[in-house]
Amino acid sequence: MAARSFDMIVIGAGPGGYVAAIRGAQLGLNVAVVEREHLGGICLNWGCIPTKALLRSAEVFHLMHRAKEFGLKAEGLGYDLDAVVARSRGVAKQLSGGVAHLLKKNKVTVVMGEASLPKPGLVSVKTEKGVEELTAKNIILATGARARSLPGLEADGDLVWSYKHALVPKRMPKKLLVIGSGAIGIEFASFFNTLGADVTVVEVMDRVLPVEDAEISAFAKKAFVKQGMKILEKTTVKKLDRKPGVGVTAHLEDAKGTTTAEFDTVISAVGIVGNVENLGLEALGVKIDRTHVVVDEFCRTGVPGLYAIGDIAGAPWLAHKASHEGVMVAELIAGKHAHPIKPGSIAGCTYCHPQVASVGLTEEKAKAAGYEVKVGRFPFVGNGKAIALGEPEGLVKTVFDAKTGELLGAHMIGAEVTELIQGYVIGRKLETTEEDLIETVFPHPTLSEMMHEAVLDAYGRAIHF
Repeated sequence: MAARSFDMIVIGAGPGGYVAAIRGAQLGLNVAVVEREHLGGICLNWGCIPTKALLRSAEVFHLMHRAKEFGLKAEGLGYDLDAVVARSRGVAKQLSGGVAHLLKKNKVTVVMGEASLPKPGLVSVKTEKGVEELTAKNIILATGARARSLPGLEADGDLVWSYKHALVPKRMPKKLLVIGSGAIGIEFASFFNTLGADVTVVEVMDRVLPVEDAEISAFAKKAFVKQGMKILEKTTVKKLDRKPGVGVTAHLEDAKGTTTAEFDTVISAVGIVGNVENLGLEALGVKIDRTHVVVDEFCRTGVPGLYAIGDIAGAPWLAHKASHEGVMVAELIAGKHAHPIKPGSIAGCTYCHPQVASVGLTEEKAKAAGYEVKVGRFPFVGNGKAIALGEPEGLVKTVFDAKTGELLGAHMIGAEVTELIQGYVIGRKLETTEEDLIETVFPHPTLSEMMHEAVLDAYGRAIHF
């Protein structure tokens, strides 16, 4: 069969790849996308979306137990784990089908199969019917990443789970060990803890959610402990003794030495590695650093016509970063004026309870970078809407350059902060100063008023605190 020719080929149909394909097609390019497993990638099928569906069920369950506080009655409370999981899978399926529809609507050719790059400009795809060859001057790698597996801590789907196993749990854990307190680990810890598991979280760094501002991490730890979680920081899981049908003995090491603890289930959430294997990248001369493709600010690999976007191109490992890189590269290929993505302007969101969201520099990093800073804080307990919602625990923190008034970073913990953070993201994109934010009228009563007050506080002008 003769090779089919395109203007642009995208390998991987996750939030980076499918968005790049659609944008390329909108700009008049003839586009093909190759996907080996699911349209929508990990994010839609096994990541961001189904986890949020699970966490929503846990949030509603948590609120049901607080009914009395709101003057309501709820009796005989319980849950059906299979039904909770079924809802989550249904949400994922709906969105994956939506991606298929969008690609078809934009006349993108979809080829299901495993891709490799035998030479520049050529993509070889192993499909169910055999091998198909596609050619294009421009190829975008969007193959994503997978869970990191540490020796001795490998997931087996029975006693030790990866995020995939945790999304379709075969049982409700009674005593759960979560290894790693980044976004994935802490979200699963939050979900299973809310449903009644006895949860222990182990973190090798000196605090939970280690990429967040230290003050937010400390606030989060306090909230998690209050909810019944055990948090072990500066602790390493040295090995797991597995006893099929019984449980796991975990050997934990901290500064004081080694101890053991018994669990019936372990979730390993110790980071991710890029899907760079079996593509033929090394032979093409693509530079790979610690399982990630090295790219410039425009996602160019150094091999003419070959780009890499999203998780395979390194941190931050976020779906929204991948999507914007996809748009940028498609516009670059179509001859448009593209703007590079600035990692410091990309928000991170964690959907544990309470939620955590941030953008830009932490206070510590701002000081380390040589800035003289002004820091503002405002607690949820000082906000009318938060009190009315019954969500008085939280904090909004802002970090400004004392000399210029530039908003260097914003950090939040509390109800719905994953929605609020975008206000500060836009502020940073527009190069807003403290003066602009102080003069902005925020609606009342809203949680967003705390964002205003946190700015006012940095300049000694807070009204309600």
